[in-house]
Amino acid sequence: MLFSRHRNHLPTAEEALKGRPEPGYPVPDRHTVLGNPLTGPYPEGLVVADFGLGCFWGAERKFWQAPGVWTTLVGYQGGHTENPTYEEVCSGLTGHTEAVRVVFDPKITSYAALLKVFWESHDPTQGFRQGNDVGTQYRSAIYAHSPEQQSEAESSRAAYQSVLTGSGYGEITTEILPAGPFYPAEPYHQQYLDRNKNGYCGIGGTGVSCPIGVAPADG
Repeated sequence: MLFSRHRNHLPTAEEALKGRPEPGYPVPDRHTVLGNPLTGPYPEGLVVADFGLGCFWGAERKFWQAPGVWTTLVGYQGGHTENPTYEEVCSGLTGHTEAVRVVFDPKITSYAALLKVFWESHDPTQGFRQGNDVGTQYRSAIYAHSPEQQSEAESSRAAYQSVLTGSGYGEITTEILPAGPFYPAEPYHQQYLDRNKNGYCGIGGTGVSCPIGVAPADG
């Protein structure tokens, strides 16, 4: 009942659960696939990007498979509650998304390449849901760490909207906001689909290619 009432309504700061000053669990030290530390400080020259595209189990796997990604971790972002738990986020009373933090080497890949992975890995037109997963925590989101990321994300949204519209899809509902606090999720969520090979993955793309970084054909 609690979940049902709040899964399609983002709470205000006054309505949100208050949370706690410290997380109630430790974060694992290293990525089970990439072998690098999950949390910072990260080596000089690496760049951080944050995305929400539905259930973070499958979303994280999409990014750790991408070239140039140094580490990934899942967590909660875009809400009000300090150090929320998974159960609190699922209640709809924190305002957070299930997010993926992607740390990448700009000498090997680019933010534009990660945006392409982001857009093509989910359906960004569904509002507070992704496929059969319904709730505010499944909304599509990009949290920018610089004005340059913000501008690039907004341009990519406009480019993808154009091709989605041509393919019969509706308006993109992705929120693009400056990055706020990122709270790492519980240890059992980190690299879940590496440790659970047959685990649930609810995300799926539209099948429409994103034109980011693709040069127009001559003539």
